[in-house]
Amino acid sequence: MHVGSFVVAAQFPGQGQGEALHRAVRTAEVAEQAGLDAVWLAEHHFVPYGTCPSAITLAALLLGRTRTLRVGTAVSVLTTAHPVALGEQAALLHVTSGGRFSLGVGRGGPWVDLEVFGAGLEAYESGFPESLDLLMRWLREPSVSADGERFRFRAVPVVPRPSQALTDVPGPEVVVACTSPASVRLAAARGLPMLLGMHVGDEEKAEMVALWRRAAREAGRGEEEIRGAAHVSAGVCQIADRRTDAVETLLKAMPGWLEQGLGAHVTVDGRTRRMRDPLAYTELLCTLHPVGTPQVCADRLAATAERTGISRFALLVEGSGDLATTEENVRRLGAEVLPRLGAPSPAPAGQAVGCGGAAAGGPDAPGSATAAP
Repeated sequence: MHVGSFVVAAQFPGQGQGEALHRAVRTAEVAEQAGLDAVWLAEHHFVPYGTCPSAITLAALLLGRTRTLRVGTAVSVLTTAHPVALGEQAALLHVTSGGRFSLGVGRGGPWVDLEVFGAGLEAYESGFPESLDLLMRWLREPSVSADGERFRFRAVPVVPRPSQALTDVPGPEVVVACTSPASVRLAAARGLPMLLGMHVGDEEKAEMVALWRRAAREAGRGEEEIRGAAHVSAGVCQIADRRTDAVETLLKAMPGWLEQGLGAHVTVDGRTRRMRDPLAYTELLCTLHPVGTPQVCADRLAATAERTGISRFALLVEGSGDLATTEENVRRLGAEVLPRLGAPSPAPAGQAVGCGGAAAGGPDAPGSATAAP
């Protein structure tokens, strides 16, 4: 089992943006000290839900500050980025980190981001497959050209070429978020495993894994590839000596953050948003995920792995909103929960492991998009 932290760089009410980003960096540093497998970084624009506007930039900083930790984006929003530019950055981090970088991508949401970055609503509604395919070609081929609806250019060489890196893996791991049947099928057809959000429980995640396997077989993917797909499950983790104390910690802090952060999202076209009730959503997360004593948390993770077949976790550990409490939470996760799960084996590295963003359906991301308004 591979357990990592999921870092949103959340700005809680009364906090500054610098405080949120400092907590994000410290969370990653402590995660490595605590023996966690990875840290996954969220990306958001123009909202206090998350103050990191470039997950891949923050990943570069953290790869430089760590030595063993896998650092991934969860996710870089592909709809508002050029696939080649993102591919170049991913290849660079893969080569210079010795293969410790994971690129998570997703479709994002129908937010004003599309207007600001010039992508347009069509890129969100129908452009994701083209962007994903171009990105994957860039990470796999020696030279790439494009003649699609959004991207057209003559053949150019891939520099740096990931497969020529001085590592024992062919290229950066790719993980893409899935929240709808359409995105599951898109990912499966390309042999790209899924990143599943923290807003759904074990039953729905198991159904999505089963759908992915069926769709992968229909697309002609091999059984070995299907069995080896390293799906990732996002969740929330808060550890305390009593479960009631862990729940209370989250109920005191998370509703205010959710109300402030999710309420700040602005749609690009004025469409009606569905806003979750912040308190009810926090209570749901406490029910679905490892929140409680170390044994409760270990049992919850083991049960999810057994029910879904997923053995990789990205756990939001900053739900208290407090730096000291977050650091303690991460240390206890490493010292008191991981041993109950057995010693982790080395994380899978380098193979193209991607969860495809949706061509249709809801926004795709494990954090904001899973709880998106």
